[in-house]
Amino acid sequence: MKILFLHGWQSVPGGVKPTFLAQHGHEVINPKLPDDDFEEAVRIAQVAFDTHQPEVVVGSSRGGAVAVNLNCGAARLVLLCPAWKKWGTAKAVKAGTVIVHSRDDEVVPFAHSVELVANSGLPASALLEVGHDHRLADPEPLHALLKACAGGSVWT
Repeated sequence: MKILFLHGWQSVPGGVKPTFLAQHGHEVINPKLPDDDFEEAVRIAQVAFDTHQPEVVVGSSRGGAVAVNLNCGAARLVLLCPAWKKWGTAKAVKAGTVIVHSRDDEVVPFAHSVELVANSGLPASALLEVGHDHRLADPEPLHALLKACAGGSVWT
């Protein structure tokens, strides 16, 4: 499966999560997004999406804010601790979006994802509480990410 992975603020392509997805057989497009210009980050991500036409867009933290501001057609959205309240203008996400977030996140409050689910009219099951921190780099959240990308039930 082709996945567009949008990294977080002060992060770089090739981190733990996109590498994990690639190691599990997915083609991962992971562009470098600038930290200092949100609109340019969205533009770069939109060009990557339009060029590669991925089936899934994964956005991590600030990358989640970038993802919700994209025109991504029928592609599934998987958001990891999305920082949507800090960057961008989108206040809701499309049906079928999955949000993976740790209640112990020290950077983006878990309540922000609860609010995004409510704003979007998503079922409570769209928000997966997993992990022990903002990074979501432990085995449990990585496997939740993998299953969310595949469109399957995360808890089976």
